Amino acid sequence: MCNHGRVDTAPARRPPVSATRDRVLEAARVVLGEDPDAGMGEIASAAGVVRRTVYGHFPSRTELVRDLGQRAVGEIAAVLDEVEDAGRPADEVWARFIARLWPVVDRYRVLVVLRRGEHGPDIHALLGPVEEVLAGLVARGQASGVFGRHLPADVLSRIAWSALFAIADHELPEGTAAVRAVTVTTLLLLGVPEPRAAGLAADAG
Repeated sequence: MCNHGRVDTAPARRPPVSATRDRVLEAARVVLGEDPDAGMGEIASAAGVVRRTVYGHFPSRTELVRDLGQRAVGEIAAVLDEVEDAGRPADEVWARFIARLWPVVDRYRVLVVLRRGEHGPDIHALLGPVEEVLAGLVARGQASGVFGRHLPADVLSRIAWSALFAIADHELPEGTAAVRAVTVTTLLLLGVPEPRAAGLAADAG
């Protein structure tokens, strides 16, 4: 292009590195959600870039999956920070957490599948800090009498937390009904009576 008699030889403006990286991660989420065994080439095609670009951001498929997991865990931690309130009953905090978390879990359903395979230890390690906070929340609920004491807090919270991923592994109708069903299920596992669980789910959803 001519600019005051000179040819503009500057290269076309490229998207910021972070934007390209985010596009690759989003493509990976979609592609791996449809086919957990999909390769880097398929992810590159979905992102509209070449394989070399994908490898420039993620030297291996394992690192790409790990970064995808970090993004999901970051969103989960943000939701937990948003709802955590020491002044609220623990069962209410849990219900609000699950109700707000479900859309995030659904978006990252691919991690539910990958968690059971070779990437399981990495994803489990990423979720460790979140699970520690949830165990503390359950311990608080047990101390106040709103959660059952039939199991230690860390075990009970892990059972309820794992149920969330088990449910995410199946197709549920979208909308409020699914959110309430998931919230009630996890509360029941924590020992909350069904009428109380249903009321909390309705308020949280």
